[in-house]
Amino acid sequence: MMKEISVKTSSRVELIDITHLVEKVVLESKIKSGLCIIYVPHTTAAVTINENADPSVRRDIIAKLNKVIPFDDNYAHLEGNAAAHIKASIIGPSETILVNGGSLVLGTWQGIYFCEFDGPRNRKVMIKIIEG
Repeated sequence: MMKEISVKTSSRVELIDITHLVEKVVLESKIKSGLCIIYVPHTTAAVTINENADPSVRRDIIAKLNKVIPFDDNYAHLEGNAAAHIKASIIGPSETILVNGGSLVLGTWQGIYFCEFDGPRNRKVMIKIIEG
């Protein structure tokens, strides 16, 4: 089963918790055991798994990425979004999560985050559930 979900971002850089959206797709699939692959088909966005209990973690990740990879740094890329491409490459376009008992196998404090680096935009996330 594969499903596309939409994510509307509202800032240039933000991490949006999409855990509940991915869990919904897993439930709809009725697959009890297998893999859930989350893929972001954009060159200036990414997906990651990190703590979802304390929102300051998201702010810290964004702040450090912006410090290490500033928006303006004499980049050769002419579109003005080279920093977004670099951040997306570092974080990565996909995550794979085990499915057991019809649920995602995530740690107690883990959540799935869509990472926007060139927003605001309307984005898509592809979710593939593989039984096995």
